[in-house]
Amino acid sequence: MTFSSKANCSFLRVYLLIIMSCVALQCNADAIAIANQTSTLVVDASDGFGRPIPKTLFGIFFEEINHAGAGGLWAELVNNRGFEAGGTQVPSNIDPWTIFGPESSVLVQTELNSCFERNKVALRIDVLCDNCHPNGVGISNPGFWGMNIVKGKKYKVVFFARSIGALNMMVAFRKAQGGEILASSNIKGSAIEVSEWKMFETILEASASSSNSILTLTTTQKGKIWLDQISAMPVDTFKGHGFRSDLVDMLIQLKPAFLRFPGGCFIEGQSLRNAFRWKDSVGPWEQRPGHFGDVWNYWTDDGLGFFEGLQLAEDIGAMPVWVFNSGISHTDEIDTRVIAPFVQDALDGIEFAIGPPTSRWGSLRASMGHPQPFDLRYVGVGNEDCGKLNYLGNYLAFYNAIRHAYPAIQIISNCDASAIPLNHPADLYDYHTYPLDVQQMFSNAHVFDKTPRNGPKAFVSEYALIGDRQARNGTLFGAVSEAGFLIGLETNSDHVVMASYAPLFVNANDRKWSPDAIVFNTNQAYGTPSYWVQYMFKESNGAQFLKSQLQTTNHNLVAASAILWQNPQNKNTYLRIKIANIGHKHVNLKISIKGFKSKNPTESTMTILTSKHGMDENSFSHPKKIIPQQSQLQNPGNEMNVIIPPISFTVFDMLR
Repeated sequence: MTFSSKANCSFLRVYLLIIMSCVALQCNADAIAIANQTSTLVVDASDGFGRPIPKTLFGIFFEEINHAGAGGLWAELVNNRGFEAGGTQVPSNIDPWTIFGPESSVLVQTELNSCFERNKVALRIDVLCDNCHPNGVGISNPGFWGMNIVKGKKYKVVFFARSIGALNMMVAFRKAQGGEILASSNIKGSAIEVSEWKMFETILEASASSSNSILTLTTTQKGKIWLDQISAMPVDTFKGHGFRSDLVDMLIQLKPAFLRFPGGCFIEGQSLRNAFRWKDSVGPWEQRPGHFGDVWNYWTDDGLGFFEGLQLAEDIGAMPVWVFNSGISHTDEIDTRVIAPFVQDALDGIEFAIGPPTSRWGSLRASMGHPQPFDLRYVGVGNEDCGKLNYLGNYLAFYNAIRHAYPAIQIISNCDASAIPLNHPADLYDYHTYPLDVQQMFSNAHVFDKTPRNGPKAFVSEYALIGDRQARNGTLFGAVSEAGFLIGLETNSDHVVMASYAPLFVNANDRKWSPDAIVFNTNQAYGTPSYWVQYMFKESNGAQFLKSQLQTTNHNLVAASAILWQNPQNKNTYLRIKIANIGHKHVNLKISIKGFKSKNPTESTMTILTSKHGMDENSFSHPKKIIPQQSQLQNPGNEMNVIIPPISFTVFDMLR
């Protein structure tokens, strides 16, 4: 993220049928009469004339922003599970934990007496009642704007406790309104067992559903209890690795070539003391100290840490791209003369990812259940730090050390070389763009047209149309402008080798940044039009880019490209033509294809992303208002006249 800049379905069906009928009839004279613009696209699909598109071109970028991980992709239900978010000055605020039951019957406060060295805060509960309320007294946690509990599903609850006297507690999921118990379990421990810290684990199976639930830990007996590191997770996370399955499924649909993580500004911090530190995010979850992300202003327990980022990349079939702190935050910097500890930290992180299980950090990875190395090939030195006082010196220290120890690792510089060559070595350079205007986003397709091809390759790791005027929370208009930009990246894919939209996720309850690709709450998720544009580019990785020429008087409104791609399931090869139109008028497009013969017209399709209004958005009430609509392409051939709707992204696929 660039911190300085962050500051009716029925009608659509009828509309699309009209457009599709135009194509099926090869656009009769009446249809052509409504077309205000005429353009020609000539595509050369002759053998030997294609250029390979990098297999890495389109991927995704995950940052801990908008509660994307904590309370989102990471399926942990408990918010502030270790009571650390209030800080280490005790007694401290335990928000969002609250007292459950009559407040006169219980006292709670934090103390620094946990059994974990890196997170010493624990919660002490003094139960004052002799004959407590039948529902018990204790504490409750609402999770992240409510916990989604589903009938028939199982949830694992783990917590650490000690007590003066025997322990007798009820762990339960309840409806936030009314307190109805959805699932519960009784936890008991003898006075001897709980005289010291002890871990308790139980599986709760829900007998009813509620998307707005709380977790309670209660007792009916007088005494003193200490609690720490309270976790609740669905048993059926993606591959058992802790990720929310519906959100991961949406990532897999994009077929991303890579996963850049964990930031973004998240890895910088507003100050270095609050920057993400990978070593604090690995090992047993209960021993991780967590930290306050002061750029996006919320606490994270770092359950989704460095290991989990690597695991997620592997689980979705993407290559990890690890971005680490360069010794620079938004407000302070480490002088190059004393950058060595940060450099060693980066080297240790690479060893953790790819080192043998007998190495120091590779053995820690192995102890976490992954003895085999991860497929880490790319690292990014910092985020948007180029031009800061110590960046170049710090970067060179990282570069030299990593190149010496791990010569195969590709190193990414923060400095933009799209117009001016770099003055330092790099394998790739980072390019970010967040235009506020649709036309500017669309025109950015030409940024790399004249970039020299003899230097480091470009990684467009963050792009999106932003702003309240045209982008809002994810409009069709913005998405189509981004499609035009991506067509430009395809055209320049001899130089641009990687690209990813940002941000990837937003919890609808915490929009630190808009728009985003995927919107979710506790129990729902949908893709914005920008998500669906990425979906419509997913076949480009490793495809053949074809020479094409768009002849039009509206180059600032219409963009097109053509590729040959292969279906990995049946090995069939398709010619794909993509057209983005940000204009408010139809385009009459004549398509002429050389060196191509359609094999089976019934397998040729047309897919359109459009809507009634350019400012339309998807929402929880209408999550599929704007999604790709596919139909059979009638009479595909080497010469076609087609109508391209206003503010639309259209894809034609023809079987060769």
